[in-house]
Formats: sequence, structure tokens, C-alpha cells
Amino acid sequence: FIIESAGDTCTDVLGAKANQRGSMANVTHLEQKQALARQFAHILHFTLRFDELKVCSPISYPCEQRAGQSDVSVLRQRHADAEDAQRRHVKNVDVPIENTTDCLSTMASVCKVMLETPEYRSRFASEETVLFCLRVMVGVIILYDHVHPAGAFVKTCNIDMKGCIRVLKEQPPSSVEGLLNALRYTTKHLNDEATSKQIKNMLQPN
Repeated sequence: FIIESAGDTCTDVLGAKANQRGSMANVTHLEQKQALARQFAHILHFTLRFDELKVCSPISYPCEQRAGQSDVSVLRQRHADAEDAQRRHVKNVDVPIENTTDCLSTMASVCKVMLETPEYRSRFASEETVLFCLRVMVGVIILYDHVHPAGAFVKTCNIDMKGCIRVLKEQPPSSVEGLLNALRYTTKHLNDEATSKQIKNMLQPN
């Protein structure tokens, strides 16, 4: 659902052909596309929040609940749907994949730094702003994991995955359990052999 909803906005914000690559070039690109980047972030925030509400609501998925399926089964089905949506919406042959993944990793890094740096975090107006940044961070990680051939959990990934997970786990459990579940069950490469045991252990349910 995240991938399908992001669709064309993802291409517009993240796929523009840049003359230079690198983290600073990506930051500059995002600054130049602030309005679209903000719209993209709001799409990620909305879809993750929407999924959290669907899983937690007692009236969600009445057919699946009557059949006795667990929340994990619902999330795994969403993972399969996301793979299909990824093929239909995100993969654009006219856009170098590196441009997309570089900007996604930059967005994840910006969110992580804002959340873990007291100076920046103190500027947040409310706890809802913290949750907004957390959802955007998780959203871009999920997108990266579906778009990049090797995924987001390999050592060569530009996202500090351990740092992102650590930031999530430092929050009140009740506010981030849905986001941790999104990483556990809607990513594509978490259970690959190339994923380190430390990362797998960090995402093990308590």
C-alpha cells in the first residue's frame, strides 16, 4: 500500500536525473523539491498510520478475523501486495535506480539525525511530529528495500539500519510497535542470508 500510494510522487521527488550524486547532492535536490518532498513524506506518514489503525482496530478486516487469521498474516499479505505494487508503480525504466535509492537513503538519514539529536528534536512542536518523522523514516526504508536489488539490510546499504532500529526502540513501545512490525513483515530482504544476525535479532518481537 505504501509503494502503490507513493506512485508518481515518488518518481517526481526521488527520480529526477541529477548532475551529481552523493549525500550533499541529494540534500540539495530535496531542498529544491521541498513541496514535493513534503507531499511524499505526508503520503508515507498517512499510509503507515492508516495501516496501524487497520491492524489495531477491532473492526478491521472482519473477514480475516472471522477466519482467525493473525495480524502477522495480514501484514504478510500486505507484503505480497506491496511487491506487486512495486513492480507496477516504482520501477521506472527512464530513471536510474541509484537516483531513487540515494534520495531514499538520504531521507532516512535526515529523519534519524533529527530524531536522535537533542538539539533538533527539541524544536519539535509536539509528540505527533516525532511520530511523523518515525513513520517517514520507516516508510523510506520499506521503499528502499523493495526498490534496491540487494535491499536495505545489507552492509553496503547507505542507510544506517542499526541506528534507525535503535532510534525506534528508544521510543515508547506502544507508539512504535506498529512501525517495528512494518519492518518485520512488509520488507522484502530482512530474512535474506546477507542480513546480519544483529539486525535480525534487533527486530525480533519481544
